[in-house]
Amino acid sequence: MNILTTTGWEDYELLDSGDSMRLERFGKYIISKPDPQAVWKPSRSMNEWNNADAIFKDGKWKTKQNFPDKWVVNFKNLKFYAKLTPFKHTGIFPEQILNWEFIESKLNNLNYEAKVLNLFAYTGAASIVAAKTKAKVTHVDASKSSISWAKDNQLLSNLSPDSIRWILDDALEFTEREQRRGNTYDAIIMDPPVYGHGPSGEVWNFDKSFPKLLENCNKILSKKPLFIVANAYAISASSIMLKNLFEDYFEVANVDYGELSLKQKNERLLSTGIYARISF
Repeated sequence: MNILTTTGWEDYELLDSGDSMRLERFGKYIISKPDPQAVWKPSRSMNEWNNADAIFKDGKWKTKQNFPDKWVVNFKNLKFYAKLTPFKHTGIFPEQILNWEFIESKLNNLNYEAKVLNLFAYTGAASIVAAKTKAKVTHVDASKSSISWAKDNQLLSNLSPDSIRWILDDALEFTEREQRRGNTYDAIIMDPPVYGHGPSGEVWNFDKSFPKLLENCNKILSKKPLFIVANAYAISASSIMLKNLFEDYFEVANVDYGELSLKQKNERLLSTGIYARISF
């Protein structure tokens, strides 16, 4: 079991955490938002916390004057739009940086165009990382607004409009249809929620639906697959659960699994979720 730890980059850092909150910098803006796991004491002064550019409190954002509707956050040669959402996040999940680098390393320098499927792809960071390597990316999400945001990120990162295939669909429904069509993929990325609904009201329940999704994914892997990555947030299970499921559905000797975390300035770690990934 491993801990993938993000220390940040030029446009992102975890400044502090505590009192069930986290203090982060995205680009030039300081954001304070709830994090129920951070029950320890914060290390920075309350004055610094209270001076954040945007604070999520009592179910809504309170911002300083002239705070933008969206702003650009750079990551290497890519750019993403950050926005304040009603769900407390900005659409950028910095703990994923090591997964982004893993995806990039597996797809770079191939002598063919790998086919990559990104399920529950949301605002598209992993899709864009993959597309930048010239892979053929299929981006699947059940939210029209999330796909629109991801398309904006695609153009912001100077990728051509046809570099990603956009699919508004339920992940289970889509993978079942791909199986019937005989379509396969060299790599699959998954970021499923605990609960959710497809565009036609399909019900997603992680405990019941995720094993079925893995079964579908196993049937649409190419004959020479590259990798599979799965993340999970806010579920009452450890990464051992992901490891065991991967061993059930994929013929692989070793599963890389563990926690995703952010490291703040005083070296304290903040756990953000669990992951599992395999290389073939």
